[in-house]
Amino acid sequence: MATGLFLQAEEQPWILWDWLFTHLSRFTDAMQQHVELTFIAVAIALVISIPLGVGAHRWRSVRNPAYVVFGIFYTIPSIALFALLIPYTGLSITTAEIGLVGYSVLIILRNVVVGLDSVPPDVIDAANGMGYRPMARLMRVELPLALPAIFAGVRIATVTTIGLVTITAVIGLGGLGQLILQGLVDDFRTPLVVATALSVALALVADLLLAGMQRLAVPWSRGA
Repeated sequence: MATGLFLQAEEQPWILWDWLFTHLSRFTDAMQQHVELTFIAVAIALVISIPLGVGAHRWRSVRNPAYVVFGIFYTIPSIALFALLIPYTGLSITTAEIGLVGYSVLIILRNVVVGLDSVPPDVIDAANGMGYRPMARLMRVELPLALPAIFAGVRIATVTTIGLVTITAVIGLGGLGQLILQGLVDDFRTPLVVATALSVALALVADLLLAGMQRLAVPWSRGA
């Protein structure tokens, strides 16, 4: 970016529209990376959390260790975690995704367990009486009834991950976080303000889309 473009902070408008319109591709590329990092992290976390949540629901010996392991992971500051991973995985998407997935698993895992625990015992007894085997009962009765709680966990994890993705700017990724960091370093308001607004908008849109998917997938919970 040309250094002559910058003004002192007190003299800058919040958005330099001419600069923004000539650099739109930077924002669209950053938005695309932001969405990709978020989608990969939440998808992998979901794949890990559902079977782990089923195991934690059925066996107490699985629940507490799973909560402890991912609870400890969740307490590690993201920048410290990246510093620990970089010697092994470098400045790569792998480094970013390990952190993002780890933070998402605990959120979704807890909701999977809560959803399965909330299935009424009478419903399970009725399914057993109808001859359902454990796997069939899980797939056709328990998981469908647990979907509202699972969707709630996915929504929270998605919005949280969208925010956390910006932190990965410190390892050269970050999507919109790179533009936010650039604005802070260069004392240039336009990328800072616009990228921040886009991050908030992305979180809102993702939450609304997931809420719509939940209404379609779990129509009986609409009145809840």
